[in-house]
Amino acid sequence: MNERLQPAFIGQAGSGAISEQRNRVLRNTYWLLALSLVPTVLGAWVGVSTGVMARLGMGISTIVFLAGAFGFMFAIEKFKNSSAGVMLLLGFTFFMGLMLSRLLAAVLGFSNGASLIMYAFSGTAAVFFAMASLSSVIKRDLSNMGKFLFVGAVLLLVAGLINLFVQSGALMITLSVIAIGLFSAFMLYDLKRVIDGGETNYVSATLAIYLDIYNVFQSLLALLGIFGGERD
Repeated sequence: MNERLQPAFIGQAGSGAISEQRNRVLRNTYWLLALSLVPTVLGAWVGVSTGVMARLGMGISTIVFLAGAFGFMFAIEKFKNSSAGVMLLLGFTFFMGLMLSRLLAAVLGFSNGASLIMYAFSGTAAVFFAMASLSSVIKRDLSNMGKFLFVGAVLLLVAGLINLFVQSGALMITLSVIAIGLFSAFMLYDLKRVIDGGETNYVSATLAIYLDIYNVFQSLLALLGIFGGERD
């Protein structure tokens, strides 16, 4: 009888070990995600205080953003299994905060700018907690969503680059609304991947979820600035 029970015990132990690993990755991801907000805020403060991004033309700042962002992401993925990956990720979040400073400075130009930023932060936090809660209870496999979301993100990026030349306010509003929906779905997908064991590296997981949160916040803040900004 003991021989019959032994495989079951081994299976339960293996399942428990896998579950513990997934919980550890998720826990480390949340901790690193919280920590990443510190250099983001610091980078945004430096950018707003110095006006460094405002002095760059839109074209140059876009090139700097694309080169810096993709360069950081490549390096983070390369060193994700070492402490260097964590340091690169924190450097990346500082850079992203710096890139966000142009939008923040524009919103702070409104008399209710600080309130709009808090609304955007609260709205983004609400989306994150909603997606985190949903990812923990949904049983459906969402792995097939990845390719569709990726195509959507590429199309959104291309449309955004086109709008740099077109300068259409209506297109900007449309892209911001789409971005909120797209990256909210991305957030659910990325969180579910960690929970299901599809992503086992907390640095990569943090990078993906950070980008989701960043894009939701940026798009929501842009919409609030357009529709809710008040001049003195």
